[in-house]
Amino acid sequence: MEVKKMSVRRGDKVLVLSGKDKGKKGKVIATFPRLGRVKVEGVNMIKKHAKPTRKVPQGGIREMEAAFPASKVMVLCPACSKPTRVAKKVLPDERRVRICRKCGESLDK
Repeated sequence: MEVKKMSVRRGDKVLVLSGKDKGKKGKVIATFPRLGRVKVEGVNMIKKHAKPTRKVPQGGIREMEAAFPASKVMVLCPACSKPTRVAKKVLPDERRVRICRKCGESLDK
């Protein structure tokens, strides 16, 4: 299975570009590079039926986020707070950082 390169990382604020949640903003909870998918907090909610277990004796219907294609989200720059494509730059100390294409600020901390 081929691993896809993703410009989105866990903890990034993103904007959803298409689908039923178009225009929503949220924080990336998890990324799945092999599948090219991401989970975003409060976006693409599904209902999952859970049997009672020792951990959760109540059981019932849980609401949780489902993964969706990473191509449907765009990173929000923390500096200019605009949705942006991601550029990559190698610093003099040979670290690679992600750069905002709009304002040129680093997206990595």
